[in-house]
Amino acid sequence: MPIAIRFGGAIALTLGLLGAGFDDTRSALPPPSPRLLRVPRNALLVEDFSSGTLASWRPDRPEVWSVIRGMARARLPEQKQLRSMLYGGDTTWTDVAIDLDVCMTRGVDKGVAVRVRQDHGIGIDLRGGDYQDLVVYQGAIPLGRVRSLNADGTWHHLRVELRGMHVRVLVNGDVTLERDARAVMAARGGIALPAYTGGVAACTVYYDNIVVTPLD
Repeated sequence: MPIAIRFGGAIALTLGLLGAGFDDTRSALPPPSPRLLRVPRNALLVEDFSSGTLASWRPDRPEVWSVIRGMARARLPEQKQLRSMLYGGDTTWTDVAIDLDVCMTRGVDKGVAVRVRQDHGIGIDLRGGDYQDLVVYQGAIPLGRVRSLNADGTWHHLRVELRGMHVRVLVNGDVTLERDARAVMAARGGIALPAYTGGVAACTVYYDNIVVTPLD
């Protein structure tokens, strides 16, 4: 039976048989990811996937996720409204900053979910294609949408700062969106990396250089 997932802007459905119908020829490797040059001493999590494994992560669909040339990759088949999540971190995290690099080679949706507890969390979605925007949401509840150019085949840096019930998102170093999410956001939670096919029925996305640090 389909499972409703509360991360999708319009609720996504897991349809099963994720390997069916995938054409690998449409999934060229991205350019090399940026180097992780500085790691703060107080970091709560540092991941550059140089180990070649996802040992410290929890994929809901292991067949979707892999490590390729020091990058985490999610690949989904060409079916609409498929999704998968790669869970990490600690559910006790409160005020933290999440930094990560992301590159999409096939599809639209990429980003991170924060304050994640079970299947609930705040979605930060950097949408490419015809959208070229950043959306923040909790389930079907929109929290904000702003214009943000983000070409496919290019690495983009996301930074999400969580202070109390306040969310601040920077894209490629620029403050893009700030919101008070006290009505819907949990007080603490881990993180998750998403893969969605959405309405375009396509998704191959790469993640790297994930660093989580506490905020004063």
